[in-house]
Amino acid sequence: MCEILNRIWSRPRGEWSRAVRRELPAVAARLAEELQRSTPAFSAVAQRIGPEATRTAVEQALLQTLGLGPEAAAGRIPQPRRKPARVVTAMPGTRARQALFAALADDRCIPSDVLAELAGQAGWPLPRRVRAVVLAAPGDVPSPSPHLVPQPSPQLTSQLAAALGQGLPGTVEADLCLLIPDPGPRARPALDAALEAALGGRPAAVGHSVPVTEAAASLRWARRLLGLAGTVNGPGGRVAFVDDHLSDLIVLQDESLARALSVRWLRPLDDLTPRQSERLEVTLLAWLESGGAPEAARTLNVHPQTVRYRLRQIEKLFGPAMREPHSRFELELALRSRRLLARARLLRSRAHGTARAVGAAVQPLGSAGRARVNGL
Repeated sequence: MCEILNRIWSRPRGEWSRAVRRELPAVAARLAEELQRSTPAFSAVAQRIGPEATRTAVEQALLQTLGLGPEAAAGRIPQPRRKPARVVTAMPGTRARQALFAALADDRCIPSDVLAELAGQAGWPLPRRVRAVVLAAPGDVPSPSPHLVPQPSPQLTSQLAAALGQGLPGTVEADLCLLIPDPGPRARPALDAALEAALGGRPAAVGHSVPVTEAAASLRWARRLLGLAGTVNGPGGRVAFVDDHLSDLIVLQDESLARALSVRWLRPLDDLTPRQSERLEVTLLAWLESGGAPEAARTLNVHPQTVRYRLRQIEKLFGPAMREPHSRFELELALRSRRLLARARLLRSRAHGTARAVGAAVQPLGSAGRARVNGL
C-alpha cells in the first residue's frame, strides 16, 4: 500500500486517474494471489466466487483504503479524503451481477447499503424475499478440474428468466444457481409448472423462502436437497422443493447422528431376522405416522388384525416406550432415519456401479407386496 500510495500521490493531480487505472488492477491481482496462498479462509471464498469476482473485491477494498469515491473508475480522482469512506466501484453489468450474487451467497452479514449499491449497478432490484433454484451440473458430469467451475448456460438462464421472471444467476462450486423473487405460497403451482417446462426434465431443487439478506441459507439447503433428491424424493423426482422435505433434511443433516439415533432406539429388533425386523419397522412407522391400527392397515394394504398382531409383538420388544410421547417421537425419527439412510446407501452403491442389496433396508411405506403375510 505504501508503494502504490507513493507512486500515485507523487504525481500531479491531473495524472492521478491514469496512475490509479494503471496500478490498481495489477496490485489487486497480486494481492489476491498472495491472500489465497497465505489465508485458507480467503482461498476458500475465492474458489467459490471465481477469480474475476475475487480480484474485483480486492480492488474495491484498495479503493476504500485509499479513500477514493466511485468516480475513480470513471477517471475523475479527487483529492484524497482524510477519513476513508466505504466504496463500491462502478462495474460493468455482468461483473456487478457476479459481485451481487457472490455477496448474497456469502453467509457473512453484508451491510444493506453495500447490497443496495451492488443491486443498483447490477440492475437487479432487491426483492424483499427470495428463493434459490439450484440446477444439476450439465449431464451430471463432474468438472475435470476442481478449479474449473461451470458457468450458467446463457440459453438455460434466458429460458428460466423468461419462465420465472427476473432472476440473478451465479455459481456455487459446481452448481448452477438462480436467485428469484419469492412469488408467494399461492404461486407455488405456477412456479413448479414453469420450472418443469423450462428445465425439460433436468433435475433441480428450489430452496425455501427467505429474506433477501439470508439468500445463502436458501442456496445451502437447495444444494443439500439436490444432493439428496433421490433419497428423499424418489428416483422419478425432477424438481424438488425444500418446503416439501423439511423434516427429511433435518433428519439427514448429520448422517452420523441419524445412525446413532437408529441404533439406540431400534436395538430391540437386533435379534430378529432381517425379514422380521423389516415388517415390524414398517408397521411401527405406519402406526406412529397414522395414529391407529386401521389407518396403518390401509397404509400397508393389509388386514387390521395383521397390524394388531404385529403391534403386540412390538410392545413386547419396546415396552413402556410405546406409551410415552417423547419416546414415540424419537422412535419415529429413528425409523425415518433408517429408511432414508438405507435408500441413500442404495443410491450410492448404484452410482458406483455396485448395485447390490442393502441388507435389511426398510422399503418406502405402501409396498403392499412385502407386507401381506399374517404375523411375523
